[in-house]
Amino acid sequence: MAETAAKPRRPRRAAKPEPVLPPTGPVTGPTDISDTLIRTEAKKAAVWIGMAALLALAVYLADALLVIFGGMVFAAMIDGGARLLGRVLPIGRGWRITIVLLAGLAFLMWVAVFAGSQIAAQAAQLPGIIEAQSFKVIEWLKNHGVEFDMQSAEGLIDKAVGGVAQITSAVGGVIGGLTTAFLIAVMAIYFAAEPQLYRRGFAWLLPAANREHFEGTATIMGRTLRHLLGGRLLGMFVEGFATWAALALYGVPMAALLGLLTGLLAFLPNIGAPISGALMIMVGFSGGVEMGIFCIVVYIVVQVVDGNIIVPMIAKKTADLAPALVLGAQLIMGALFGLLGLMLADPLVAMLKVALERQSEKNEST
Repeated sequence: MAETAAKPRRPRRAAKPEPVLPPTGPVTGPTDISDTLIRTEAKKAAVWIGMAALLALAVYLADALLVIFGGMVFAAMIDGGARLLGRVLPIGRGWRITIVLLAGLAFLMWVAVFAGSQIAAQAAQLPGIIEAQSFKVIEWLKNHGVEFDMQSAEGLIDKAVGGVAQITSAVGGVIGGLTTAFLIAVMAIYFAAEPQLYRRGFAWLLPAANREHFEGTATIMGRTLRHLLGGRLLGMFVEGFATWAALALYGVPMAALLGLLTGLLAFLPNIGAPISGALMIMVGFSGGVEMGIFCIVVYIVVQVVDGNIIVPMIAKKTADLAPALVLGAQLIMGALFGLLGLMLADPLVAMLKVALERQSEKNEST
């Protein structure tokens, strides 16, 4: 058989190089930081920038935040009154809160109807009496060799009289009602009606590990605030009623207005008492030396009773705050946020102290 001729083999073609595909993993972006140290420092810087932004936002929203905190403070007063009624009236919490609110509303209506016109008339006369008495004091000092720049003295007197006018207008605002006070009262009613609802809602925003600590801190804060405000209200009532009764008994003019101002200013520790005392003494000396001395005696007796009986009784059950700390907080809050900040400085300091003490105890236990 004839030998079959071998077929010539075709030369193999060179294999085509496979196309290079783009990486399928995450691609490094222009904002990614590969260095670990730089990335850690960047996170720290972001935290500090965020804290600064939150602080700026808090300052910007300070008025609204103060109204909310004022609602919490007023809610603590309502809650304290309801708890006090619970010791003598075995009824539901809602009924007790209603009784407290109706009692407060009745008191405001009594002040507006029976004492409003008299107090308003006295408030209109008070700045003129303060101005006249201030000039008498300056004249007496000049006769005893004390030199005064009359232009500067008149400017100071005008400022003082303007401050007195603001105080008396604030009294009229309390009687007539203000928008801010109305908002605080409405929020306080909501807070006092269902405090657990808002407490649970705020705790839900926190990490689960911190919720128990928050519950304990909130409980202590509420108790401290109730005792602080309850004692403050007691002091306001004692000072205001005793001042009005003593001045009216002696026949001091504007006794009702001075008693009301003394009671209201007693809410401001360290600041309210000297202001109310100065107003009382100036009005007293407008009726003669004997009446002025009597007003000094009344002021001293009322403050001694408040300082040696009421204040120590309050301090036993509340946060023991240093007077200089409270005064500093009042000056700062008053300068930044006006009268509302001045009124809420003391409760705010008490709450911060409780929070810091609780955090210190937690750190020591761990």
